[in-house]
Amino acid sequence: MTTTPEAVAAAERCTPEFRRDPHAFYAHLRTAAPVCPMRPPHGNETYLITRYDDARAALSDPRLSKDMYGAMDAYRRIFGDSSVALDDNMLNSDAPKHTRLRRMVNSAFTPRRVEALRPRIEEIVQSLLDACPAREPVDLLPAFAFPLPIIVICDLLGVPPEDRARMQHLSTTVAQTGFGAEAKRAQQQAEEDLHAYFTHLITAKRGRPGDDLLSALIAVRDHDDALTENELVSTAFLLMFAGHKTTAYLIGNAVHHLLSHPAQLRALRENPELTRAAVEELVRYDGSVESATFRYATEDVEYSGTLIPKGALVQIAISSANRDPQKFDSPDELDVMRPGNAQDAHLGFGHGSHYCLGAPLARLETQLALTRLFDRFPRMALADPAAGPRWLEVPFPAFRGLAELPVVLDPAE
Repeated sequence: MTTTPEAVAAAERCTPEFRRDPHAFYAHLRTAAPVCPMRPPHGNETYLITRYDDARAALSDPRLSKDMYGAMDAYRRIFGDSSVALDDNMLNSDAPKHTRLRRMVNSAFTPRRVEALRPRIEEIVQSLLDACPAREPVDLLPAFAFPLPIIVICDLLGVPPEDRARMQHLSTTVAQTGFGAEAKRAQQQAEEDLHAYFTHLITAKRGRPGDDLLSALIAVRDHDDALTENELVSTAFLLMFAGHKTTAYLIGNAVHHLLSHPAQLRALRENPELTRAAVEELVRYDGSVESATFRYATEDVEYSGTLIPKGALVQIAISSANRDPQKFDSPDELDVMRPGNAQDAHLGFGHGSHYCLGAPLARLETQLALTRLFDRFPRMALADPAAGPRWLEVPFPAFRGLAELPVVLDPAE
């Protein structure tokens, strides 16, 4: 590359060319500018961290705050005023508030509780596959990858079935808007609609509690402390948003890469006991979280010889860290039998106190989705392999996902 690392990071990270292959770009930055200054569209001074060791350390560095109120001016410029009311949750807070909020929700996502959801998730998977046409092309994202996690998280929260499609539409609007005036208006309206919806749902559940997580959060007490009204609404939004977008994109990415790597798919089908390890490898290879959510420096911080000044925003490139050859052998190869790929080796679910609360649920959903899909349709193929994948274009490279996934589940002989 002939341009400077700064120019590359500023100009190319949101382009279609970058979306098609971010990994070559990140490989360049890991060598040329592992902590790269950027000038993103929102105008706030921002640094991008790309190496594994730096990324892992930064994810748990108390000097890099997640408390949005500490950087409110920057936050408002990026996300707008309407986001503030929905973001009063554990994702956007530091200890002790983060500790309190996470403890109140944590009991719903223990491995034991998540494993108890297996029969229901199996039922959802089978019903969605029943509805898919077998002999004609089908876009597996709207037909399977997106409905699965939205149904699961709606069940968990106690959102009525008739509202699932609305929740998916509103959260998609929040995630996929840009910096233009029209996009901002759409984002603001979606955020206001979500806030109003969860406010109404919480009021209804106070009068008639159900056997669901939202009812439990309303009733929970933690050392004589309770969630405030705004914390309840914001936590419900966070669980809804995070509980389906990332899992849906992960399932889509995983299916695409397995179909594109037939030897890996064959190894997985011949050794189904590899499924858990394979999901971890797929998260590492091309997971759905490209960058961690914003942090900001509460004091001057140095990584890899670069000073990040106090007040600057920090983005941690998870996709880059998970392809760092200093951590992983042959990182650009998909290997479902990769030795020593422990679940805590990659950073696809984060690290430290903000490690993804829903990771056990995302793992289980993805494992069951892949197992049942390929068991039922062993000859499944990409509808047009020559066309290549079309990746989602987003204003913030936070998600890594496909815009579509056309397949034929049971091709004719």
